[in-house]
Amino acid sequence: MLEGRILTPNGWIHGRLHHGRDIVAIEADHTARGDRWILPGFIDLHVHGAGGVDIMQGGDAAQTVARLHARHGTTTLLATTMTAPPAAIEHALRGAGAAMASPAPDTAHIAGVHLEGPFLNIGRLGAQPPLVKQGTLEQVQAWNALAPIRVLTLAPEVEGHLQLIPELCGMGIRVQAGHSAGSYEDGVAALKAGLAGFTHLFNGMTGLNQYAPGIVGAALAHGEYAEIIPDLHHAKPGAIHAALRAIPRLYAVTDATSATGMPDGAYMLGSQHVMKCAGCVRLATGDSLAGSALTMDQALRNLVGIGLTLADASDRVSRFPADYLGMQDRGRLAPGTRADIVVLDDELQLRSVLLHGRPLDLQQGKHHAPVPA
Repeated sequence: MLEGRILTPNGWIHGRLHHGRDIVAIEADHTARGDRWILPGFIDLHVHGAGGVDIMQGGDAAQTVARLHARHGTTTLLATTMTAPPAAIEHALRGAGAAMASPAPDTAHIAGVHLEGPFLNIGRLGAQPPLVKQGTLEQVQAWNALAPIRVLTLAPEVEGHLQLIPELCGMGIRVQAGHSAGSYEDGVAALKAGLAGFTHLFNGMTGLNQYAPGIVGAALAHGEYAEIIPDLHHAKPGAIHAALRAIPRLYAVTDATSATGMPDGAYMLGSQHVMKCAGCVRLATGDSLAGSALTMDQALRNLVGIGLTLADASDRVSRFPADYLGMQDRGRLAPGTRADIVVLDDELQLRSVLLHGRPLDLQQGKHHAPVPA
């Protein structure tokens, strides 16, 4: 049983939440302890790494990543790949698939894979290596057999990709535009073909200009969903507010790298050498942001810090990403849903995390030794 200010689909209730593995009941009671905020566990649909390891390492890397993020309140995530040779992608997918088949009780639930690359535009790679290729249904089907692909990022303007979108939708994959040099018209055509969202909005895509609205313009004018990285480096508060006003179900992701939860220093993002310094992760050359060191609890605090209500911020780190993947059993606190829960104090610092009703030790596995450069 948990006591405090509970965020339900119908608003705040001061009272008690009863649970086993799932939530059993929520009851209003003004005599209940009221110094805690009780929210749905966070859901992160774009996670490359944490704790010094990267999803592309395969093996038990996905479990290590999911363990650290759980201690920052993430209860469900998608293991996210990088552009790489097919054999390297397959290695990462096998690792993610193995982690899903034998989940550890103290890790965030890995709900599948976000395939970010290699179906990108070589002119908008950002921190992705120049190993792009044209996407085919056969390739995606082969990779999907190794681990379920729930989200796939592609550049819709690349030859063959517009025709590929409805085929991927038929597989149940949410297709997103990203790392794209496409025009506004390319974005609109992709949305008509079944495109569902936009990958790290504003980053890795053609920007908004009144004469050439670009992929950003298509997202702002017509998008229902898009992910954004609210570390306040990838998008400044004004840009986030513009997107919030335009895109009804804008949701937060971390785009977290192996540098997450680690001290400043040198790390890997797939095959790319990156540096963490002053809260940013950049390519070792310093010329591009390269993912982030963000965690979802900090994403929530950042959203509240720029003016969102706690309830609105919670929707954007929990309910909207759950809805995006059609997961009605999480992302909200209601009887019958999973007891994936975070408890915060008045400073919005985590006080406890429950995974399917099981409380975590928030310190175990949270801090790691530095990785040598």
